[in-house]
Amino acid sequence: MIKKEPKNVARLRRHARVRKTLAGTAERPRLNVFRSQKHIYAQIIDDESGVTLSSASSLDPAVREKAAKGNDVDAAKVVGEVVARRALEKGIKGVVFDRGGYLYHGRVAALAAAAREAGLEF
Repeated sequence: MIKKEPKNVARLRRHARVRKTLAGTAERPRLNVFRSQKHIYAQIIDDESGVTLSSASSLDPAVREKAAKGNDVDAAKVVGEVVARRALEKGIKGVVFDRGGYLYHGRVAALAAAAREAGLEF
């Protein structure tokens, strides 16, 4: 019988495989998404200097007033808008999207679509 590995271990393996080839630069930083059971987080990272340039999460007060829950598609849309607005304020227009090993579906896809609509290019 084949033993199945836990979901998060499989996700971390996928994420590590993708991160071998995906890196953010100063010109095109990386938009990283982390999804937990209760919240969703997004960071814009410059991997060359190892600095987080901008971030947003469903825990931010700007997001909490617009989204009732932190773990649904509506909250992900608001987080995408907020992280895009903060990035554009800092002069960041283009990013590389890092879905973190998650399927591009549901909350992850909603965050990406909202960031695109708010003006980020990826």
